[in-house]
Parts: sequence; structure tokens; C-alpha cells
Amino acid sequence: MDSSATTKNDPYASLRIPEFNYYLIIRFATIFALTMQFTIIEWKVYELSRDPFSLGLIGLAEVIPAVLLAPFAGHMVDKREKRGMLLACVTSYIVLGTGLFLLTWDRAVASLPTALVLNLIYALVFLGGIVRAFTSPSNFTMMALLVPRQLYANASTWSSSAWQIGAMAGPALGGLFIHLFGVHWSMLIVVAIFLAPLYSLLQIKPKPIHYKSQGEGFIAGLTKGMRFVWQTKVVLNAMALDMFAVLFGGATAMLPAFATDVLHVGSLEFGFLRAAVAVGSLTTMFILAYRPLVTKPGIKLLAAVFGFGLCIIVFGISKSFYLSFAALLISGMLDGISVITRQTILQLKTPDEMRGRVASVSSMFVGSSNELGAFESGFAARLMGLVPSVVFGGCVTLGVVITTYIISPAMRKLDLRA
Repeated sequence: MDSSATTKNDPYASLRIPEFNYYLIIRFATIFALTMQFTIIEWKVYELSRDPFSLGLIGLAEVIPAVLLAPFAGHMVDKREKRGMLLACVTSYIVLGTGLFLLTWDRAVASLPTALVLNLIYALVFLGGIVRAFTSPSNFTMMALLVPRQLYANASTWSSSAWQIGAMAGPALGGLFIHLFGVHWSMLIVVAIFLAPLYSLLQIKPKPIHYKSQGEGFIAGLTKGMRFVWQTKVVLNAMALDMFAVLFGGATAMLPAFATDVLHVGSLEFGFLRAAVAVGSLTTMFILAYRPLVTKPGIKLLAAVFGFGLCIIVFGISKSFYLSFAALLISGMLDGISVITRQTILQLKTPDEMRGRVASVSSMFVGSSNELGAFESGFAARLMGLVPSVVFGGCVTLGVVITTYIISPAMRKLDLRA
């Protein structure tokens, strides 16, 4: 490995490692395709149902298998070769994307009841949740096998940036493609995009397996990641803060309803709203590549999540497309601080032989909170109305931050230089 790549003060150090660049393509293209696919599904489901609760069911369909299988998936990822696991995951996404392409073909499903079409879509999303349970820990573990330890923080920044670029472009182009080509052909584009991570994975050599059973039983192996997170308070606090903020403060699941019924805009504007959070987050991540959080990162993290909650409240009460876009943009900028801080903590604190299991715990309590938040938002929208439900979620986020500040000295004293 080039010694220049190990210079900690070089913001491009990890980018000088060829296999890491292929990894970034995998990160970008996978989330790009998945977020575009999710955006298209959201639009199609709301078009069929005209019910905000149906949008929440999309998230629930994905999160159930992702959470239930997470401990098993993390255990299997730690015991298996990581590139092979990711190849299986990407191939599965291609198959599922093809199924959604067929289900969004009006001519093919014209004779089917609307309820059946919706249930079939939910079924494929459910299967996607199974794949996701293995994808997340495989991705997290792969990165640590491509760069030296001293570059974990730098690599986490670029990895998160690649993820956010994909998360930004996917919804925006999803909305644009719906506008230009319709739902059906947009879904075919999603399938084609998955070929990029498939090719990139073939350019990375198989990696060693660090798993050590140390005589532990099957159940002990499954739960070891949970025990580690529980005992490492700074990791637990970072996960819990992010989980509750996203669970109650996320508004993106309700965007089709807000775009149509509150802001009265079309699919193109919906795509821009859907991408606003990722645009803001990406902006923050590029800044942090040059100016990493060194002094009092825990306090800055708490302040950022508090600001995130305020932005969600503004979005909830806004009747202007431009104000709503700005609120989501700024919320994304603040969310970027949370993402980078959490990923850096996980990479620095997690032993090599446990990365898959710890990443699965993170997926359960952080990644899956997006989908649980979507279900919570849909349920709350049905219970108290669309706008009040989002404002309520923002207020709960503020309460979570205040509570965390009071009860968590580990977060207040967090130092990423340690």
C-alpha cells in the first residue's frame, strides 16, 4: 500500500487506494438505485391508494425482516467472505427490481385488483428487507478491510459522502424520471444501475475472515454484538440519539402526501424535496473531510440533532415549496454531523472480528429507524392529521436531545481523538 495513503492529515488519503474507490462506487450505486426505487414505489403506492398510511406500510414491510434477521445476518457476515456476501446481495436486488418493474407495468397488471398489486409490491419490499439485513453489515465490514486503521475516520467521511450523493441523486432523478418516462420505465433504469456495483465488486479481491469463535455457542455468537454495544456507552448513546431522532423526526416518508396535498406540486418538485436532506448532508460531509470534528464533538452532535428537530417543525408548518425545501436542506446539513460522528465511533471502537455483528445492531437501531419512522409517521398522520403529526415528531426530537444531554455524560465528554 502506498505510504502516502497513510497520511492522516491528507483529506484524500483513502481515495489513493484503488480498491477503496471501487468500494465507493458500490456504496454510491447501491444506495442510488435503492433510493430511486423507493421513491418510485412511494409515488406508485400513493397513486394507487391515496392514503398516507399506505406509505408507512412500505417502511414497515422492509423493516420487519431487516430487524428480525439482523443478529443472524451480522453473525453470518462475520463468518463469511465479505465480497461474496455483497455479490449475493446485489444479485438479489437485481432480481427484486425486475419484479417491481413488472408490477409497475400497467398493461401487465391491468386485470389485477388494486389491493393485490399493492400487496405484491409490499411483498417484494419485504424480500428487499431480507437482503438489506445482510447488505448493511457486509458494507460496513468491507470498508475496514480496504484501508488501514489510521484512515478509518477519513474513509468513513468519503464512504458516507458517496452514500449521501447516491441518496441525493436517487430521489431527485427518481422524481425526474417519473416525470419524463413514467413509473414503469423508471423502474427499469433502477435495475440497470445495479450493474455498476456488480462490476465493481468483481474488481475487488476476496478478503480474509477475522472471525474467532473462541468456543462460544451459537446464541452467544449472535448476541455478542449487542453486548458490545450495550457495554460501550459512547456507541450506545450515539446510536440511541440517532435512532430516536430519525424515528420521530423523519418527515421524508410523508413527502408524497405533502407534495400533493399541502404544497400542491408535482412529481418533479417531489423529487427535489426527497433529495433535499441528502444535498444538505453531503455538503456537511465535504466540509468535515477538510475540517473534522475534533473539539467537543458530542456537544456539537447534540446541538445538530436539536437543530434537526427545529427544521422538521418548520417543514411541518410550511405551506411554501421553497421554505419546505430549505428546511429539509438544513436538516440534512445537521444530520450529516450525526452520520459522520456515529460512523467514526463505530469504526474506531469495534474489533475486527465483530464488525458484522455490531453493524447489524446499528442497522437494527439506526438504519431501520427510517422505516419504523415511516410507519410511525403514517400511523400518526392517520391519527392526528398530516401536518400535526410531523410537528409532533419534531417536538419529540427536541425532547430526546434534551434528555440525552442530561443523562449521558459520555456523550457530553466525547473526544474522537482518544
